[in-house]
Amino acid sequence: MESLACVAVWAVTLAMVMAFTMWAYRWSHPKANGRLPPGSLGLPLLGETLQFFAPNPTCDVSPFVKERLGRYGNIFKTSIVGRSVVVSADPDLNYYVFQQEGKLFESWYPDTFTEIFGRDNVGSLHGFMYKYLKTLVLRLYGQENLKAVLLSETHHACRASLASWASRPSVELKDAISTMIFDITAKKLISYEPSKSSENLRKNFVAFIRGLISFPVDIPGTAYHECMQGRKNAMKVLKKMMQERMADTGRQSEDFFDVLIEEMRREKPVMTEAIALDLMFVLLFASFETTALALTLGVKLLAENPRVLQALTEEHEAIVSNRKDKDTGLTWAEYKSMTFTSQVILEIVRLANIVPGIFRKALQDIEFKGYTIPAGWGVMVCPPAVHLNPKIYEDPLAFNPWRWQDKAEITGGTKHFMAFGGGLRFCVGTDLSKVLMATFIHCLVTKYSWKTVKGGNIVRTPGLSFPDGFHVQLFPKS
Repeated sequence: MESLACVAVWAVTLAMVMAFTMWAYRWSHPKANGRLPPGSLGLPLLGETLQFFAPNPTCDVSPFVKERLGRYGNIFKTSIVGRSVVVSADPDLNYYVFQQEGKLFESWYPDTFTEIFGRDNVGSLHGFMYKYLKTLVLRLYGQENLKAVLLSETHHACRASLASWASRPSVELKDAISTMIFDITAKKLISYEPSKSSENLRKNFVAFIRGLISFPVDIPGTAYHECMQGRKNAMKVLKKMMQERMADTGRQSEDFFDVLIEEMRREKPVMTEAIALDLMFVLLFASFETTALALTLGVKLLAENPRVLQALTEEHEAIVSNRKDKDTGLTWAEYKSMTFTSQVILEIVRLANIVPGIFRKALQDIEFKGYTIPAGWGVMVCPPAVHLNPKIYEDPLAFNPWRWQDKAEITGGTKHFMAFGGGLRFCVGTDLSKVLMATFIHCLVTKYSWKTVKGGNIVRTPGLSFPDGFHVQLFPKS
């Protein structure tokens, strides 16, 4: 009997091993109606997620992508957080993906991203609903409102913030800029003023940010868990605010949240509570964090490149010298005259690569350059691999704003520049981001000099961060 039991155990064990082996083989050799791009899907379920999230202490393309580009070329396959993905560093494929959105591709992000941003977030919506939300957001962030209202308010906030920072021995720049921009945008979005609120709303977003691009393990102590808790707390504040405003039928429209509530009160509303809350959450996050990271890197790059700083300072001092009243606010005409500044901003965002990947999903089997992208697979457009390609940008890691001299103005994503996305989903906050960066630079270089006190080291995981901060001391110019 014992021998029979042993045989049975061995038979079951062998069957399990064979079943696992077959499953693992099918995982690593998926069926496709054509030739899949080269690459590895890694371990079953886990894929190559650990390698993707491995930290990288440079501005260069991540080792994960760089090693695979060298081995497989500009188009390769992998698996991240349980999904099969084609990674593209090919400018032609990138452009094709953006141009065919809504036809062959649609916006898509891994399930973990969707959990973070909400299942009704604007990145997960398509067709009419996405266009409808984009039109609403452009009321706030479009050029007309920037010209009429936001430029002046931004200039005032930058000037006041810098003056406050200059009174301290040093300031951690990333945190300080984040606070400044959050206060500007949160006031326009939800009339939020930290001095008058019992809720420290930005604290929840800081917790959220630390785990946004991290390994998706939702257990206490992990960055991802902290991220999800930050979202939960921020959404609690927004939901309470919405309920109070919905109950106040006599309230006058004061901010963007009121605009959304007016849409919800229509006779046949398109806007739902879930969509409104997820939209507000995404806007509060996106409007300050990406620009703050880019500006922090920009100040670091300017400090390390005195020739660029000198040329930039000369442009802004000339603007001030042409004013009748030197203390008046920045005008739209002055902003539009900042030729070299716009080149500096393009160069900063090219090197910053705040967004390490832009995700889409194939709606059907797609043939491109001899490869098949199967229906349902993700496609990760990889901006850093294009922005730092030496065949496209000479000496790509050099901070050289003059490379943009005499180039046509970029008003959308191109094959070789996609810092603000591309296609139908070109970032609606692009103009606001450029205004914020230009205004901050104007106030900084005309009124202050600065020195680095400590920090400034960069880590990408794969998003950009300053793990030990970037502390600077400001000195008012005489």
